[in-house]
Amino acid sequence: MLTLSQLQNDLEIQTLLNLADHQLDVMGYTEHGARHRGVVCSRTQQILQSSGATAREIELGKMAAYLHDVGCFVARQSHAQSGALLAYQLLRSRGMDVSDCAIVSNAIANHDEQTGHPCSNVSAALVLADKSDVHRDRVRPTKLNGELLLINASDIHDRVNYSVISSDVLVDGASKTIVLQLGLDANVSSAMDYFEIFLGRMKMCKQAANVLGFVFNLKVNGQILA
Repeated sequence: MLTLSQLQNDLEIQTLLNLADHQLDVMGYTEHGARHRGVVCSRTQQILQSSGATAREIELGKMAAYLHDVGCFVARQSHAQSGALLAYQLLRSRGMDVSDCAIVSNAIANHDEQTGHPCSNVSAALVLADKSDVHRDRVRPTKLNGELLLINASDIHDRVNYSVISSDVLVDGASKTIVLQLGLDANVSSAMDYFEIFLGRMKMCKQAANVLGFVFNLKVNGQILA
């Protein structure tokens, strides 16, 4: 049975993922490499475990998390759909069962807030894990000066990510709540900036939490905002 560790040691998959992050780097996007994949894999596992998923669902969730941005090596636009098709072919060629491939591919196809709609435990967990990864470590080193401050503070995506000094997902199975807890440096960016660019993502997180039977909340600097 195919596992995440096998994907992590697969040269072809590693090459495609590295090309995907390079494409986004050239376009000026935040980090979508090994760090982001690690965070999304870990949070997907956490969310699925806390919501009572099976061991196989958890493994499929981690694989979907690992591959979710692979389509960016083709192009950023429609990367969820191209990535889903590519992931299906990659996983089938490595012996994965058709139904498992479908679950992973569906999750990847529906992780983007512009076109996606989570419809399974795996896809919902991936959405929450991916959209919750907002942090200053995602700002590219080339966007920072020698004092590790933003060179161009007018870039709202970099500014919002750089302002987030802590980011945690808290899942409470007893109260059926999922909380994205952010520590935000108000001297860099405001909560209003955050909602300006991430409102669609937060709405999708609410939708994803509902699929899992949970309620989603956003807490910024100790205050629940949504």
